[in-house]
Amino acid sequence: MPIEPMTPKGYDELLKEFKYLKDIEKPKVNQEKQCAAELGDRSENAEYHAAKEKLRHIDKRLFYLNSMIEKAQIIDPSLLDHSRIHFGLTAHIIDQDSDDEFTYTICGTLESEPENGLISVHSPLAKAMLGKKEGDELTVVLPGGKKTYEVDSMMFYDLFSLKKNHRTEADFEYK
Repeated sequence: MPIEPMTPKGYDELLKEFKYLKDIEKPKVNQEKQCAAELGDRSENAEYHAAKEKLRHIDKRLFYLNSMIEKAQIIDPSLLDHSRIHFGLTAHIIDQDSDDEFTYTICGTLESEPENGLISVHSPLAKAMLGKKEGDELTVVLPGGKKTYEVDSMMFYDLFSLKKNHRTEADFEYK
């Protein structure tokens, strides 16, 4: 079974969503479905069918979250050696062709926000960056073609201080 690296806080967030869906959202939608079923003919009962559809989505998400929990490998990046790029480290890289500069932090799938520079450890760029140190070059094949970068600098930040999209229980609800 493949592993899914994540930070301790990322794992806590995963469990929080799983428990909310299982213990609060699913029973609430089950109640909605039961109330709608009591209204009569189910074949033309829009509320009943909507509740059934919500339950399908919840079950699908619970299945996915459970598989992520089972595959989770919790890694505390603050405890790792910061002399090379690793999970949880932020790297500043320079495109060797255009001199464009980028800053990326390698994180878990559920923690990633590519639009904010938080890239999944499974992405081609992250895989190419792992193990590199300042001054090293890396080449990666991206959808736009082959690119070569130089690692300019590396630093450690708390991953969740870099996130822009913080999910709350309201985000877990199915409306």
